Amino acid sequence: MDSFALAVFAAALVLNAGTPGPSIAALVSRVIARGWRDVAPFVAAMWLGEVIWLSFAMAGLSALAETFHLAFLALKYLGAAYLAWLAWRMWTAPEPGDAESLPEARSKGSMFLAGMALTLGNPKIMVFYLALLPSLIDLGTATLSTWAAVAAVTVASLAAVDLAWIAAAHHARRLLRTPRALRVANRLGAASLGGAAAVIAAR
Repeated sequence: MDSFALAVFAAALVLNAGTPGPSIAALVSRVIARGWRDVAPFVAAMWLGEVIWLSFAMAGLSALAETFHLAFLALKYLGAAYLAWLAWRMWTAPEPGDAESLPEARSKGSMFLAGMALTLGNPKIMVFYLALLPSLIDLGTATLSTWAAVAAVTVASLAAVDLAWIAAAHHARRLLRTPRALRVANRLGAASLGGAAAVIAAR
């Protein structure tokens, strides 16, 4: 795969990933409500999930996904249910006692599972790769080095987009210094997570 094809792939991925959707809504809501430090497992899981879907697409496993449609459907609804549960927890979080207190961070395992549920619960990600990759590379002759190059560009592109959103959300969070503002941020974050769950379930 030549450098031009990789550049086209990266540009398309950045445009697709940068468009606000369930993943971005969930990420931004987490940063605003909890801070940026505890989202590392969340975004790492999202990137890993993307690489998994990319690998499926490059291996020609779209037929496998269709064969196990019910399994993927169950995974999608489990992911949506998990995000809805996180939204409920955020909505019902106790009000902080003072202006400087913030909600405690979730466990790393919980954040990782949330990111994986969000990404693997959306098989349309693989559809994106299946629609884009054949015009850039010959999937029939793709080698392990080709996969490694595409996977590296995928992670780098997603990292650039997600880190930009994290920085913007962190800047917005710094303005939230009162209990009332934190409560509003929690409610908005919960609404975003709930919306992401609804969108995933409805697709």
